Amino acid sequence: MIRKQDALDYHELPTPGKVEVVPTKPCLTQRDLSLAYTPGVAQPCLEIEKNPEDAYRYTSKGNLVAVVSNGTAVLGLGDIGALAGKPVMEGKGVLFKKFANVDVFDIELNTHNPDEIIKTCQLLEPTFGGINLEDISAPACFYIEETLKATMKIPVFHDDQHGTAIISGAALLNALELVGKDISKVRVVFNGAGAAGIACANFYVQLGVKLENVMLCDTKGVIYHGREDLDPKHPKYNKYKAHFAGKTNARTLAEAMKDADVFAGVSVKDCVTQEMVKSMAKNPIIFAMANPDPEITYPEAKAARDDLIMATGRSDYPNQVNNVLGFPFIFRGALDVRATAINEPMKVAAAHALAKLAKEDVPDSVCRAYGVDKFTFGREYIIPKPFDPRVLLWEAPAVAKAAMETGVAQKPIEDFDRYRESLERHFGPAQTIVRKLINKAKAAPKRIVFPEGNDDRILRAAQIILDEKIGVPLLLGIKTDVEARIKDLGLDLKGAEIVDNFHHPKIKEYTDEFIRLRQRHGITPANAWRFLSQRNYFGSMMLHMGDADCLVAGVTRSYPETIRPALQIIKMRPDKRLCCGLYMMVFPNEVIFFADTTVNVDHDQPEDLAEIAISTADVAKEMGIEPRIAMLSFSNFGSVQHRNAAKVRKAVEIVRKLRPDLTVDGEIQADAAVNREIINESFPFTDLKGPANVLIFPTMEAGNIAYKLVSQLGGATAIGPILVGMAKSVHVLQHGCSVDNIVNIAAIAVVDAQNAV
Repeated sequence: MIRKQDALDYHELPTPGKVEVVPTKPCLTQRDLSLAYTPGVAQPCLEIEKNPEDAYRYTSKGNLVAVVSNGTAVLGLGDIGALAGKPVMEGKGVLFKKFANVDVFDIELNTHNPDEIIKTCQLLEPTFGGINLEDISAPACFYIEETLKATMKIPVFHDDQHGTAIISGAALLNALELVGKDISKVRVVFNGAGAAGIACANFYVQLGVKLENVMLCDTKGVIYHGREDLDPKHPKYNKYKAHFAGKTNARTLAEAMKDADVFAGVSVKDCVTQEMVKSMAKNPIIFAMANPDPEITYPEAKAARDDLIMATGRSDYPNQVNNVLGFPFIFRGALDVRATAINEPMKVAAAHALAKLAKEDVPDSVCRAYGVDKFTFGREYIIPKPFDPRVLLWEAPAVAKAAMETGVAQKPIEDFDRYRESLERHFGPAQTIVRKLINKAKAAPKRIVFPEGNDDRILRAAQIILDEKIGVPLLLGIKTDVEARIKDLGLDLKGAEIVDNFHHPKIKEYTDEFIRLRQRHGITPANAWRFLSQRNYFGSMMLHMGDADCLVAGVTRSYPETIRPALQIIKMRPDKRLCCGLYMMVFPNEVIFFADTTVNVDHDQPEDLAEIAISTADVAKEMGIEPRIAMLSFSNFGSVQHRNAAKVRKAVEIVRKLRPDLTVDGEIQADAAVNREIINESFPFTDLKGPANVLIFPTMEAGNIAYKLVSQLGGATAIGPILVGMAKSVHVLQHGCSVDNIVNIAAIAVVDAQNAV
């Protein structure tokens, strides 16, 4: 559940809004300034004047899309106005950028006059490579798009119409294949005759559904020949609805759905009953796509018919129809061939690409992202998942190819293999790694004990953990104090458990076991409770006794005093010599692991460094990243003869012997380890063959300094510390860390606990 204040804080803090403009060229010196502006800028201006196509060479036009709206049909909010709709348009820009690396300016127009919108877009044509119309009410949206497509030479696409149509169209193709029905013979009922409903109906006809087999319903019921408001002389005549008026005796949605093969809803929640579902033909297909609440819920529909295939707009049910599977990749393909339009064949190509991709073997990395063992083409997997990175590699080329085949591509692609390689460079694992962690944690939530259960950051993180269904927070603290803080913060932590260690029902069992564990380390019956009254010790005992699955602590205490109880009670894995701490440094296009950054001050033995390298590489593999390990030093492959450099060289030998499956090399300096040019030019013999993504530092001092500098000055997001080597899932936070980092570590802790089962 997203609370009002959470949403407001997200949009306001730390900077208002969700987007910013970032220069792509340096502007640090007087020479840079002269090139960026006067006098240097005159040169590309003159070239573009001679040849307008050169605008695609010298400006950002070719990768720039306008998201244009007048705010008359914003989400489920209706006509809230252009200004109120701006957060949605900014959000659309974020999705364009994150999924397909397309830049966006959002443009909100304060008008209800369709001709003013048309004129504005036409005047803006020199600026943009494409226009995405958004949240404009029907029927004006049809007129606007039709006119712009006929008068402009850049792609124009109204996502509210075509996005849902394309994604659900892909689902339809696969669903019909699974139930063995011929698309030309199925009868389809649509509920909702706005932009999306009419677009879906038109698109399904493009895919092969017969027009006479389509029945469209609006708020007044079935659209049929003879209905008063479908007479061209009627003041509310709508030619787009009238196109689907058929000869039928059905007047209500219930009557229309009887014996129908397919139901497609883009209307309102709860308008479909179980009786309606039962009245449909054998193996019915139900696309209940109203958001956020479908026309009928998945559990209700399944309870009515066990032979149905169902899709909704929700992520918590199978087969989510999500427009983000469409518009970023459709525009990516259109822009890359400099298309003059997004035509029907390009839309059909997008749907077929998605349908085909759903039949492919799904990579483990995608399954891990959603916390499942396997996705297999079938009734509960008929369209790809939104976070499947392969969508870009399938859909954009299909759209580009269709543009070329239909003659609207001005810059045809000559080598599609090379084109797909270029697409892979648009984004890396950094954009999805956190979501992968959370989705995997959600697959099997665990009990997470937080010793600092009365801390505001822990409580706010606990709320997100519950909302995301990552796990069950166990909040250690005095019950009245914790409840008071929850109330003051305005949180709803139903599902969390407040644990008062002073009144715990198992206090005697805990005390006896703690004495047994530590009786040869100075613990006696007389002083045992002094330790267990400390929540870090009690939390570790909860984990040891099986009353919690993982422990996350350290937000208010130093690292040593937080990890010490865990080391004394939980201890290390029997196959490990030591535990270590590492950070995932998340950059815009890559993730690099830093270790050891938090636990072992000095790595006296090469065996220590080797074990840290192996443990860190295994974490990288678990995150879906193939590790390339660089053992760092102040020396490059024997350039300095020193015992510290020799220790690193020896560690490399040990790793290669113990784990020949890993790519590792060193000793190597940090700049060489992460710079492809230095590696290729100076050290062509190295096994790395590219920048390292696992950096093993010779001391904790070096690792700790490096990750903090990189996170503060290098623009990387530091996720961690991740504690590796403990017998159970224990993770120690950095003192004063953010709520987001607590949530990330909690997800990591849950995944760690899952792997230990």
